[in-house]
Amino acid sequence: MRAALKRSFYLRPTIEVARELLGKIVIHGSTSGRIVETEAYLGTGDLAAHAAAGITNRNRVIFGPPGHAYVYFIYGMYECLNIVAEPEGEAGCVLIRALEPVDGIAAMRKRRPTANRDEDLANGPGKLTRALGITLRDNGCDVTRGPVVVCAPDKEDTFEIGISLRIGITKSADLPLRFFVKGSRFVSRHR
Repeated sequence: MRAALKRSFYLRPTIEVARELLGKIVIHGSTSGRIVETEAYLGTGDLAAHAAAGITNRNRVIFGPPGHAYVYFIYGMYECLNIVAEPEGEAGCVLIRALEPVDGIAAMRKRRPTANRDEDLANGPGKLTRALGITLRDNGCDVTRGPVVVCAPDKEDTFEIGISLRIGITKSADLPLRFFVKGSRFVSRHR
């Protein structure tokens, strides 16, 4: 059993957390995947962030303690997994954009029957939550304890980090806050 990352990992600036989550493992039930793509959302000064307008019932988790999952529903059909960074009271979170499947691939295939290849199982924020079975029920869960847990891999891989603009936003779209494992076949978009 892999050990969960400690809360101190998340108690740092959001951009650092977003970069250093690359290569870590997200586990939910019998499924897991290696994080290959993230996006940083910087809180109240970032107009694309859910926290930009301040605390609401929907985004309250973002302003809470670091190391918790912020799961939200978009387009009436997809859940997205974010992990809270920064000290409590300061908003900041990291969207997990893509995973390389590691464990439970058969279960992922059942949840994502339209995915033709392993590369398509979790190569987008809505795809990865469906593949791992993460839902709104997981909103607010402590990723240092579960049921969604983030762990260090058994063996740290060396990789180059790519940086680009975030995907699918119109506000604060000029910020280079998307981080990905360069050369990974599992990222959502190659640019």
